[in-house]
Amino acid sequence: MNELGQMIMTGISGTSLTKEESAFLESENIGGVLLFAHNYESPAQLAELVNSIQQARKEYPLFIAVDNEGGRVFRFKDKFTQMPSMYDVGLTNSPKLCFHVAKIMADELSACGVNVNFSPVCDIWSNPNNKVIGDRAFGKDEETVSKFVSSIVRGLQTNGILGCAKHFPGHGSTTKDSHFDLPIVKRTREELNDEEFKPFIKAIKSRVEFVMVAHLIVDSIDSELPTSLSAKSYEIIRNELKHSKLIITDDMEMKAITDNFGVEEAAVKAVNAGADIVEYRSMEMAQRALEALKEAKKTKVIKNDRFKESLSRIEEAKKEYLSEYKPVYIPDIAKKINTGANQSLMAEIQEKIDEAKKAQA
Repeated sequence: MNELGQMIMTGISGTSLTKEESAFLESENIGGVLLFAHNYESPAQLAELVNSIQQARKEYPLFIAVDNEGGRVFRFKDKFTQMPSMYDVGLTNSPKLCFHVAKIMADELSACGVNVNFSPVCDIWSNPNNKVIGDRAFGKDEETVSKFVSSIVRGLQTNGILGCAKHFPGHGSTTKDSHFDLPIVKRTREELNDEEFKPFIKAIKSRVEFVMVAHLIVDSIDSELPTSLSAKSYEIIRNELKHSKLIITDDMEMKAITDNFGVEEAAVKAVNAGADIVEYRSMEMAQRALEALKEAKKTKVIKNDRFKESLSRIEEAKKEYLSEYKPVYIPDIAKKINTGANQSLMAEIQEKIDEAKKAQA
């Protein structure tokens, strides 16, 4: 049953793989690895780490993912071209400039072997007290956010990086942070349709590969289960928003989940509800989740067809985007990261941001 490992995205402990991590990736045919700041020292070290991860691949490479949104959520700070927050990019009123920001991100990440960026943030910063989203969003209204979302998706995906529209169904109106608590969203279905869903629809129409589901209680969708564990939210993404590609959960180790559900129970609920990939920041929790999925398959708590749907979508994505894998040639990396051209463009964008802020003052 080691094909079920394709439905797991795991974190790893440091800047190089341990023997245990390497064995887990290979023996369980794990589908992806999510990298954080603690996995990064330099572009060359990152590429070496990615190359070692990909040695565990079977038929297709692993998804190698990171949250490099720009602004304060940017895991690889040193040496990479630093990006402004997406809210500041939104102030320029130029989706064209936004496309170029995404292209730089994509070029630099793919130079190191990363192939997935958990971006764009499709949330609307509608609650000024919302610190967890805040300036990660492109703006405070649906129109502004929708205008920029497709630029990021196209900028990433035409340059070798798969994008991810997050955090469905919209985290921008909350006050609680799902890293620490279970937020409740009091929005009617009409309000969600008219506002929150629209940036996600824009991303989906731009052929974004992943949609990420947040850990939120949204009364008008499901008053009992978080959206990441509720079949109703996955049905909306599939049937109403018409997303036929991959759906991934937000990190299943956030307290919104772990304080309310067991690791094994939550993994089974998420996959049964419709998640293609469940995401964990630590290997220990990823291992527990995988064992729970194997048991659920054996006992038919999760039907075979549910697994088949997800495994087919994962294979299709990897076949389309990752079938021509080559290890990163490390001596080439320095020429591709933080180039003079990238610095010039960032200076130009910063100038436009400063002008926009001055005009608003």
